[in-house]
Amino acid sequence: MVNGYAPDSLREALELRAKYDVVPYAGGTDLMVENRPGVTYLFLHKIPELRRITVDENYVRIGAAVTFTEALSDERVPQLMKEAVSRIAAPAIRNAGTFGGNLGNGSAKADSVLIEFVADARLRLVSLNGERIVAVEDFYLGRKKLDLHSDELIAEILLPRTGLERYSYQKVGGRNALAISRVSFAGVFSMENGRITNVAAAFGAVADTVLRYRDIEQMLIGKTFEEAKALKADYLKAYAQRMVLTRGRVSAEYRKNVCMNLLNDFLTKFGI
Repeated sequence: MVNGYAPDSLREALELRAKYDVVPYAGGTDLMVENRPGVTYLFLHKIPELRRITVDENYVRIGAAVTFTEALSDERVPQLMKEAVSRIAAPAIRNAGTFGGNLGNGSAKADSVLIEFVADARLRLVSLNGERIVAVEDFYLGRKKLDLHSDELIAEILLPRTGLERYSYQKVGGRNALAISRVSFAGVFSMENGRITNVAAAFGAVADTVLRYRDIEQMLIGKTFEEAKALKADYLKAYAQRMVLTRGRVSAEYRKNVCMNLLNDFLTKFGI
């Protein structure tokens, strides 16, 4: 028998979160498999404030209890995010799985989290004491380790409205469907007035957290195409030296080779 609370409002949920030792439960596609004995859950599926997608001047704001299927049918969600979540498992899982649950699971294999890293997403975390806006890179502290206080809930994922139009996304798995990533990659590229303004790259499922190296990205920021091409070998070498990957279902060496090939393909796609 599953024990838990099913609040109707965010306020009620936060009161329960502050008062009891409860595990937030959104879609439950990971939690239901774990089947933790004796755990009390805080079911979030009935809370309207967490089920919305809204847009403000700067962000597309995706509620933590929004399902992947709902995001796929919403024209306001960036295509890069849609491409990633469209490859999550099967329709039944996408119908139940949520953005907040994907984050809260704390896995570097989470498909939506990879996009949040490369997109410079921010998270709105709420408690009875107020709210915090945290960069997703700061939220992930390591495998299954999150900057989420015991009285907080993930309320929204904030994706930039612009700057994600030119991208590359690849997911490498053991098969085409129902596959957990062995390696995943997302890159975002922007250029203005003949100079590169963004060349973000993120790697998932290869370490304890999603990998992104902002200092290496800076090598190409502000450069023209020709200047970037001249630096490409050094840029790739810097990544190869920095990346220390974990072994999973395949060797670390295999993963690193795949990562480097995907990064090279990303640069080539945009003329570098």
